[in-house]
Amino acid sequence: MKALVYEGPREMNIREVEKPVARSGDVLIKVVYSGICGSELSGFLGQSSLRKPPYVFGHEFAGQIVEIGPDVSSELGLAVGGRVTANPLVTCGTCRYCRAGQEQLCTSRQLLGAALPGSNAHYVSVPARSIFPLPDALSYEQATLAEPIAYAVHVANLADIQPEHRIAIHGMGPIGLFVLQVARHRGAHQVFVVDTNEERLAIAQALGAADLLNPAQCDAVAIIRERTDGLGADIVVDAVGSSVTRLNAVLSARMGGTVVWSGLHSAESSLPINDMIRQEIRTMGAFAYSAREFGQALDLLAQGAVGLRDEWMVKSPLEDGALWFDRLLGNPGGVAKVLLTP
Repeated sequence: MKALVYEGPREMNIREVEKPVARSGDVLIKVVYSGICGSELSGFLGQSSLRKPPYVFGHEFAGQIVEIGPDVSSELGLAVGGRVTANPLVTCGTCRYCRAGQEQLCTSRQLLGAALPGSNAHYVSVPARSIFPLPDALSYEQATLAEPIAYAVHVANLADIQPEHRIAIHGMGPIGLFVLQVARHRGAHQVFVVDTNEERLAIAQALGAADLLNPAQCDAVAIIRERTDGLGADIVVDAVGSSVTRLNAVLSARMGGTVVWSGLHSAESSLPINDMIRQEIRTMGAFAYSAREFGQALDLLAQGAVGLRDEWMVKSPLEDGALWFDRLLGNPGGVAKVLLTP
């Protein structure tokens, strides 16, 4: 089969690779769409220890079941031809974290497109227990968004977003846009969104954000404090992960507030720890999502509560994948998500 293979920093090529098979407990899926995730961009640059060439990226996808392997329980209700997506975080199901419903912390977790061959190919094989059938009304395009939306649901759950909270989100990439939507779905009415990309801010505005801040044109932190009675936001989300956005996230928070880190761009950052201690600012990392949260994301999509308009998504042949990885590292303009079509 054909696959988009990462072969070195900024080098991806279409290659013929061995077609996966549905081994015991697995399901083989014909990929219809495979989304490019922001977390894969550092891998494309050769800066990710998880992604070593040659490798097939891709963990946001939707497709159709073409083969069911042996030992797949009939209780799962899966059938050839079924329209599905899948939780790409493969976990053991037996460790203390899995038993507690915290599969994202599984001590032996493996991610499709990192530890396991991903969906930037014509076919991908995944454990049957990771499969989520698509509601009839949900398109393949929107279903591809289930994975990043699950991440946003996890962020909102960790922060325990409530209607009375004033929230600031740094970064209007897909995760930031989805955190915005989940927060508004939970009733939050004052949500500050921060980004240097005016077209991404326009998308955020269309999704209901009223407080739009471009730190290249204003002092975003000062404005957030000014518009929150001098206090700062109750909950701040850094959906970028650069040293600058992490610092600004802390500076945007009120005393006793919460900062959630979800961006992974910089491995290390310098922060004003003494001030954070004195102000009792709570911080937490947010990595991936639980199986329950993946299901919640799919429900939100089916309800139309979260998603992206067609005009904000680009559908591109798999053969052009490397071009889009390059473009996403620069200025993608008003593109919120790129879906590759094998």
